[in-house]
Amino acid sequence: MDTEKQTNTDVEKRRCRISGKTVFVIVWLVLLAAVLAAIIIAGPGGGEKEDIAEVMKDGVLHENDRVNLFGLLVSPAVISAFTVTGMLLTAALLIRIFAVPKMKTVPGPFQSVLEKAVEFVDGMAKGCAPRFRFAAGAFLFSAGAYVAFGTLFELFGLQVVSAEGKSVTMPAPIADINGAIAVGVTSFVFILAMGIAAGGAKGGLKVMKDFSLPISMSFRLYGALLSGLLVTELVYHYTATSFVLPIAVAVLFTLLHAVIQTYVLTTLVSIFCAEATEPANHK
Repeated sequence: MDTEKQTNTDVEKRRCRISGKTVFVIVWLVLLAAVLAAIIIAGPGGGEKEDIAEVMKDGVLHENDRVNLFGLLVSPAVISAFTVTGMLLTAALLIRIFAVPKMKTVPGPFQSVLEKAVEFVDGMAKGCAPRFRFAAGAFLFSAGAYVAFGTLFELFGLQVVSAEGKSVTMPAPIADINGAIAVGVTSFVFILAMGIAAGGAKGGLKVMKDFSLPISMSFRLYGALLSGLLVTELVYHYTATSFVLPIAVAVLFTLLHAVIQTYVLTTLVSIFCAEATEPANHK
């Protein structure tokens, strides 16, 4: 009897799996049919009308749709940078006040994710600068969180009113070249401080030899986001791919950039910190 019950249970589970897969396939076929129908109905007149050269120029320079900030006309990315910074500081304060005192020996989902992130950054800081583990860990975590959430910020689609009275979607902070340069220069200054703290003037001169470091880091961050913008706009400007697909492409590229650029930035900073503090680490 037990064997028969077990067999019946297995059969039911298989049926449920098959039915679930069937529903999944049907849903995707319906969505595909809806997209094809939209393409046929729209005809050759679909797609974006604005010149793609102008779109890419505005994506690089942000000369249009400037925002009035205390009497100064600034890029919307500046407002995005202040917003992301405020959100991160508020989240850190709330976590410290409400979440940290309630942490348990057996962690829950949120505590597990937070501990994994801290352990990852702490291990990276310990490997690159053992003597300055706390400072290196704090900077790596802060810079990584800013790049990650700053990249994901554009998915929220928050709006700001421009100086001309138009509603403008706030881009990612690093989507502006100045924001990317700020992150690269800040990282370079931190590495320079680590070199001076570890080896004095010689350590600082050792770091100063890599004068192209802030430029390469800035262009790496900025180029990654700009490539995502270019691919999304190219997809959006053609009728056959201007339905549904741009959303998937934009979300996919944003998620990939958030993960990849955060990992690349923290890894590069840790490597250069290790080189800057190498004599002290050997001691």
